[in-house]
Amino acid sequence: CKSASVTMAGLATRLVRRTSSWTKSSLTPCCAFSQATLSQRTRQLQEGLLKGERWALAQAITLVESTNAIRQHQGQLLLSELQLFNKKQHEQRHKPTMRIGISGSPGVGKSTFIEAYGQYLLNEGLKLAVLTIDPSSTITGGSILGDKTRMPVLSADPRAYVRPSPSSGTLGGVARNTTDAMVLCEAFGADVIIVETVGVGQSEVAVADMVDMFVLLLPPGGGDELQGIKRGIMEMSDLIIVNKADGDLRAAAERAKVEHQGAVMLLRQKHDYWFPQVVATSAIEKRGLDDVRSVMADFYKELSKDNRLGRLRAKQYKKWTWSHVHEALLRDFNRNPHVKTLLPNIEQQLEEQLTTPGMAAETLLKAYYDEHTRSDC
Repeated sequence: CKSASVTMAGLATRLVRRTSSWTKSSLTPCCAFSQATLSQRTRQLQEGLLKGERWALAQAITLVESTNAIRQHQGQLLLSELQLFNKKQHEQRHKPTMRIGISGSPGVGKSTFIEAYGQYLLNEGLKLAVLTIDPSSTITGGSILGDKTRMPVLSADPRAYVRPSPSSGTLGGVARNTTDAMVLCEAFGADVIIVETVGVGQSEVAVADMVDMFVLLLPPGGGDELQGIKRGIMEMSDLIIVNKADGDLRAAAERAKVEHQGAVMLLRQKHDYWFPQVVATSAIEKRGLDDVRSVMADFYKELSKDNRLGRLRAKQYKKWTWSHVHEALLRDFNRNPHVKTLLPNIEQQLEEQLTTPGMAAETLLKAYYDEHTRSDC
């Protein structure tokens, strides 16, 4: 058997051969797509997006989420053109779209907070897009739509757009095409994009690789029993919000605020130019939202210095690229007929503990690699 490293090298070689016809002219914008054109329907979506039409944004996101090869290609063509448009807009306005990630444990009030803060931003004259990563249905695989039903005001406001996307079991509940949807939201004219993630935990920090600012919502409780689940994600947070600071819980929330402010001082700093802030809010009473807005403004003021935001996003774009590469390879692997033929027998051996997961993986990869080697000869 070939080693796993040789096998993966073969997969990468196959990917290069497959895309070689796209890259004959070096370093042209959007290499793989520079000679292709948008279909009439995709062009209509582009025009609608640039006019700020919500229907166009909804259909464009559906397009980039499609697993159909032709529609996927059209989606990437659309994204390539809009990415260049967004870049020019940022250069002219000198005010990039704010990308905010919000996470927190179930029941902490994420959707209620986003509804309240979203209205606050709309009242400031800003345009808003909310991408909620919703748990997938175990029956259909689609989004349960729970978050959208909890944001009725934002969903009905023409200046805002709320889109639940199924997590589909991806790491940290971050849907596969959330990063692409953000590009579309920027072209739509959103001044602020909020990405709400599922639950809280170590894997949830995946969202930090697609946003400028990561916000963690915590309940008004405190104590050592919560520290185990919070430490990892607190280290990734730029702003910590103690929510539900109202009624009988207001005093507890203020105490928790002080405790958490002390706790973050002991954690490793994410940025050398920013120290995480802690604020207490009541989404129901709409209290503390001014503090949240002020902290976010200060954060972006720091990001605007020395091209920090540009460097941050460039690093994220590289990670997004490899995420797409990994998924494309996995999708091609799962569709391979030789892999499909071997898979039932391999799974049976695994169930009976007749082979190891490592050996099973190498066998499947070798079958995939050998099939492509024969097809290239």
